[in-house]
This record gives sequence, C-alpha cells and structure tokens, in this order.
Amino acid sequence: MSKALNQYYEQIRQKLALLEQQADTIERAAEIMTETALAGRNLFVFGASHAGILAEEMSYRAGGLAIVNPLFTPALMLNVRPLTLTSAVENVAGLGRVLIEQSPLKEGDTLLIHSVSGRNAITIDVALAARACGAHVIAITSLATAARVSSRHASGKLLVDIAEMTIDNQCEYGDAAVSLPGLAQKAAPLSTIMGATIANSLVLRICELMQEKQRTPPILASANIDGNQKINQDILDAYRSQIHYL
Repeated sequence: MSKALNQYYEQIRQKLALLEQQADTIERAAEIMTETALAGRNLFVFGASHAGILAEEMSYRAGGLAIVNPLFTPALMLNVRPLTLTSAVENVAGLGRVLIEQSPLKEGDTLLIHSVSGRNAITIDVALAARACGAHVIAITSLATAARVSSRHASGKLLVDIAEMTIDNQCEYGDAAVSLPGLAQKAAPLSTIMGATIANSLVLRICELMQEKQRTPPILASANIDGNQKINQDILDAYRSQIHYL
C-alpha cells in the first residue's frame, strides 16, 4: 500500500474512533429525532453542494428511515451546470429563508443540517428560519473549521451559534486529509465518510429507541431484492403524513 493511502486509511480509523467521545451528543440528537417522529411530526435534512450528499444518503434508501425528508434546491445539486454555480448560490442572501418558508417544515419538527464550515449564507438562513418557526436544529459540522472561519451571513453567525446541538465531524480545517510532495493543498476529503457515519449512527439509534417504545422503525428494504417492494410500499402508505418527497 502506498504511503498516502496508508495515511488516509489511518486518519479514517482515528477519526471514526473519536466519535465515541461524542456518544452523549449523538444519543441526545437521536432522542430528539425519535421524539419528533413518534409525535407524528417531521424529520428533515439539509446540506448545500457536497454537504448535500448527506441529505441524499439519508433519503429513500435501503437501510434508511423512510420518514427522513431532504430539503433540496436544484441550484445546489451537483448536476447543475456550471457546477461552480453552487459556490455562488450558497451565498445568495435570503435564499435559505425562502427554502424553509416554501417547505413543509413547521413547529415541533427536527432539521438536521450538514455543513463542514457552517459559514455560508444559505446554511445560516436555513438554520435561523427553522429555529424561528420552532423547529429543532441539529448540526453536523467541523468545530476545527468553525474556530478558524468567519461568517458569510449578515448576522455574523456560524451554524454552531444557531444549532440546538452540534455533532463534530472531526474533520480538520480544509477537510482534505493527506499532504502530497510538491502540492500546497491536501487531497482526499473526510467529511462525507464522517458525515455518513454520523447520519447512519443516528438512524440506527433512532431504530433502537423506537423499538424500546414498542414501535417498528420504518426502515426501507432494498428494492433490488424480490419481495421487498411490498415492505416498502406498506411503510410509505403507513407513514404518508410524515413523508414529503413523494
């Protein structure tokens, strides 16, 4: 194995191990999301540009909760052209507020926001608008990055300043993990790996908490296995009031 690959894999192992130090925060976040779901209210997830990969990870997939609703806008998806447009759009003032206002999110719901820096305008607008309407806001972000950046929002706030609680993805400033000879910038980011692990940790713990209350978690089965289509359709029918992507 190359030296660079060894460094990358070792950092992944180290960062994942550090998540154990946040067990209490992950537990409380899972409790809030479980309480939201059992009360018949809604779960949402948001991320802009590459942070939005986490919203896709949690939405309508095998092994995932059917009741997690992504907040998407086309200009922030990675199929927009030019792709560089995403960097400009995520700093359009007020867009995040409009996104929340046009969404089904309301008082008592929970919104999970993924942003490595937590500094761009759309993320701050989304978080502020969600808190203003009485929703819980849980952040997944990099505390090391938040400590070194300033807000790009008129309020001067970062995501960590707004969220009810923050789960640190343990990523270093700049996200990428491995230095290569002769290259000023590092290669191989970690935030998607860390974010997806945190997200699926929350899903798994929510399942356990629901089972402790004698409720069957609405976990989707793989549509590529014969017979699972009925399992999924039954779940979609039963939880129609908490599903907003159909």
